[in-house]
Amino acid sequence: MRGLYEKYKDLIPYLFFGVCTTIVNIVVYWLCAHVLGMGVMISTVTAWILAVLFAYFTNRKWVFHSEARGINNISKEIAAFFGCRLTTGVLDWLLMYIFVDRLHFNDVLIKTAANILVIVLNYIASKLIIFRNKD
Repeated sequence: MRGLYEKYKDLIPYLFFGVCTTIVNIVVYWLCAHVLGMGVMISTVTAWILAVLFAYFTNRKWVFHSEARGINNISKEIAAFFGCRLTTGVLDWLLMYIFVDRLHFNDVLIKTAANILVIVLNYIASKLIIFRNKD
């Protein structure tokens, strides 16, 4: 039982902060698109930037308990984090473009579905690439 806990101990806080990140992403998107009247794509990019910043700090401290120290190691960690998030961000943008701009599906529904996929892919990248145990 302890082995299972150790193997998946990051999953519960990741899911919690993943939900929080998704909320940040969707709320910022909605505010930009529906309150400020910005276009779908610029609202999506703005929401993504703020959500990734939120995710980096929460993942680093409370999910994966990063021990990276020094400007060189932290810079590598940040670059890997943002690089992986950029990849899934492009997927998010592509889904919004196809399903909202072109096919005219409900923007908030598609944004939510895209974020579920992004959360799963981001966890895999964080666990296996960015915050992996160096031992």
